[in-house]
Amino acid sequence: MALQLWETLKESITVYTGLSPTTFFTVVALGLAIYYVVSGMFGLSSNHHQRSRDFEEMQPLPPPVQLGEISEEELKAYDGSDPKKPLLMAIKGQIYDVSQSRMFYGPGGPYALFAGKDASRALAKMSFEDKDLNGDLSGLGVFELEALQDWEYKFMSKYVKVGTIKTVPVTDGSATVEPAAATEGDVAKPAEDGPSESAAAEAKESTTGGEADKE
Repeated sequence: MALQLWETLKESITVYTGLSPTTFFTVVALGLAIYYVVSGMFGLSSNHHQRSRDFEEMQPLPPPVQLGEISEEELKAYDGSDPKKPLLMAIKGQIYDVSQSRMFYGPGGPYALFAGKDASRALAKMSFEDKDLNGDLSGLGVFELEALQDWEYKFMSKYVKVGTIKTVPVTDGSATVEPAAATEGDVAKPAEDGPSESAAAEAKESTTGGEADKE
C-alpha cells in the first residue's frame, strides 16, 4: 500500500511540476534551508536590538544632582535633548528630576514639551499650547489650581527636588515718578519765592513812566 502511494506521488510530481522526484525534493530542501537561514538572521537582529534596548532601560540612573537656584533660561538646557544631562521640569518654581520617566517627558514622549520648563500653568489647564508653558498662575480657577496641586503632590512623592527657579525682582515704579514731581516743584518754585522777572520789569516800566509824567 505504501509502495503504491509512493509511486502515485512520484507520478503526480512529474505530471504537475515537470521535474523528477529527486529534483523536486532537492529544490524543496534547498528552499527550506534558505528560509531557515534568512529567518534566523532577521530574528537574531531583532533580538539583538531588543536586548540592547532592555540593557539601556536596565542601566541605573545617576543620582540626582542638586542645582540650587537657576534661571528659566538655564533650565531649558535640561529638556532631554542632551542625553548626558538629567531631565528636569518645574512646578510652581520647584525643579524636579524626572529622568526616571524619560519615556513620558523625554524627546518623543507625550509630555516632552513640559521638560526644561516651569509647566505649572499648562498642567493646571491641561494645555499643550506654547502660551501656557510657564509658571504664571494668574487668572486660574479653583478647579485648575486644585489640579495643579494634585500634580505637585505627585511630583513631590515620586521625584527628587533638585533646585528652584530664580525669581525676577519687580522694579518699583514710584522711583520713576519722584523726579517728575520734583521737576514740577522746581518750575513752581520761582512763583512761591517771589515775583518773577517779568513782573519786576513791568513794575520798573510803570515807575519810569510815572516819573516822566511828573517832569
